Amino acid sequence: MSRPPLPPRWGECPHEPCASQLRGWGECPHEPPNAPQFDRVSPHRISLAPLLGTALAVILAGCDKPASYRISSPSDAALPGTPTPAPAPSFATNPPAIPSPAGMVWIPGGEFLMGGPSADSSIQQHAATHPGDPVCSGLLAGFPDAQPAHRVRVSGFWMDLTEVTNAEFEQFIRATGYITVAERKPTAEQYPGADPEMLVPGSVVFTPPESPISLENPLEWWSYTPGANWRHPFGPQSDLTGKESHPVVHVCFDDAVAYCKWAGKRLPTEAEWEFAARGGLDHQEFAWGSEANPGGKWMANSFQGSFPVRDTGSDGFRGLAPIRSFPPNGYGLFEMAGNAWEWCADWYRPDTYAQRPAAGLTINPSGPSDSLDPDEPGIPKRVQRGGSYLCSDQYCARFRIGTRGKGAADTGSTHVSFRCVKSPQ
Repeated sequence: MSRPPLPPRWGECPHEPCASQLRGWGECPHEPPNAPQFDRVSPHRISLAPLLGTALAVILAGCDKPASYRISSPSDAALPGTPTPAPAPSFATNPPAIPSPAGMVWIPGGEFLMGGPSADSSIQQHAATHPGDPVCSGLLAGFPDAQPAHRVRVSGFWMDLTEVTNAEFEQFIRATGYITVAERKPTAEQYPGADPEMLVPGSVVFTPPESPISLENPLEWWSYTPGANWRHPFGPQSDLTGKESHPVVHVCFDDAVAYCKWAGKRLPTEAEWEFAARGGLDHQEFAWGSEANPGGKWMANSFQGSFPVRDTGSDGFRGLAPIRSFPPNGYGLFEMAGNAWEWCADWYRPDTYAQRPAAGLTINPSGPSDSLDPDEPGIPKRVQRGGSYLCSDQYCARFRIGTRGKGAADTGSTHVSFRCVKSPQ
């Protein structure tokens, strides 16, 4: 898992990924932004490699790309030993003639329009934001990595009703003795050029500043915290008391795969995840319909207030919420938007949808064969879906159902979790 050291500077071009500015080589050659525009494919896209660097440098996922953005050829190989996505099951929609596994529900499968909100819809959502507030660049650009929308068919499968909880994950740890990646000591071989003092077990923790700040530097609210892991979500002095029913966090992709194998399940493909999240509602922006807050009611745990300083908790929660805190979708699934991001089996590429047929039907897609993130081309990443309690139209609006996230396979954080699926035998 060799990774080149990353420079301690970064920036953002609001038009497309700007290598010069992102890598600290110079000024952006495009016109300077006239207003703050933030997204970087969600504010939490921090990988351990830069965080372990001398200056805790951060290179995030990057601003949204124009819809015409394409990558001509794959380049990044999978991490050695990293699990590959499970093969797509044969097409079936009818439930098997056996009871659903405990805690799971049958998702019937079928056809749907896969992809992010349309440009027109994004423009309408942008127009509804408060004048003068920073705006997620995804709302301005139409979430290019989730375009074009295209028809997909998935087979039926079972899915966990909720994200895996701390209590459930503890059962797995007790049964297997598994040690999560965040609990293991990083090595100099894994992270060349890292500060030796930072090569200690830990994870990425959200630490909001005390007063309003510019959104230019995520190090103001993210830190690599020694001793942070699934048992100690905010560091060694924190624990899980009273949080048994919260989604487990600080689990990286490999941790999630290990749990799934123990449980006799697997991670969902990105297509399966989106089909299930829509709950039978096609062409809708949210898991519950077309309105963010129907009848003034909060439908998901997200960030209200001035990001990242103060979450007002208007939705009833500041930070992570217990499972089943919000109404289920049409399939009975809880928290398919907001609360915690969820790992999917697919490798991430921003051009995945552009490489699929523009017309016709894609059946049981399992994602590309490799990963490429133009903002961190040396770090293979997996798809994450659903958004989290830190999603806000000011910085990351990707709790919208068709939008996509991404995360380094070896990195968890305070708001990344997962749920499992199971194919019929």
